[in-house]
Amino acid sequence: MGFLLQHGFTVLGQWISIAELLGQLCALAVVFLAQRRTLWTWPVQVGATVLLFAVYVSAHLGGLASRQVAILLISLYGWWAWSRRQDPVYGVVVRQGSWTERLVMIGAFAVGTTAMALLLDALDASWAPWPDAAIFVGTLVAFGAQGAGLVEFWLVWLVVDAIGVPLQIKSGLWFSATVYLIFAALVVHGWWSWNRSAQRVAAGRAVTAASS
Repeated sequence: MGFLLQHGFTVLGQWISIAELLGQLCALAVVFLAQRRTLWTWPVQVGATVLLFAVYVSAHLGGLASRQVAILLISLYGWWAWSRRQDPVYGVVVRQGSWTERLVMIGAFAVGTTAMALLLDALDASWAPWPDAAIFVGTLVAFGAQGAGLVEFWLVWLVVDAIGVPLQIKSGLWFSATVYLIFAALVVHGWWSWNRSAQRVAAGRAVTAASS
């Protein structure tokens, strides 16, 4: 891993390590794969977490580094969950979350961000504890909702992207910031795609229930 961190190239005056390049490309591929609801989403995510963990540790961003460990664990859960929720017509079955689930997601984001920011600040593990913590917790909420097949996980990713772009720029990780902008565009399309799929699934179930 040291080789991947120490070697790279310069683009427009900005240094990009091989580890950052490969890690962010894998992360970008995950968004693309998630739109298509394929199980390959999760093993590719595992590869991204390993590479980006090393990148963020070297950039002294404890929150972003810690979230890679959490993402790894959630990815294993998502892999298992998606493999059990296959449908011959719709692929991985997705749905819109209930209002209770949405409120739980918002509450988890708010409380988790506060707790994580205080922890990062106390440990001096990040130069920007609040946005670092928000990205960490937002990522957990998003991946947890993604594993559960909730359409709203895409909206959580939009919040994470909005916070992540300026943080990456201030950290000197310009390539990562650019990838986050691409993420945002893919996230909007992913939300639209999943929302349509959820509506088709709901309509199909309604027809089945009415005819039975």
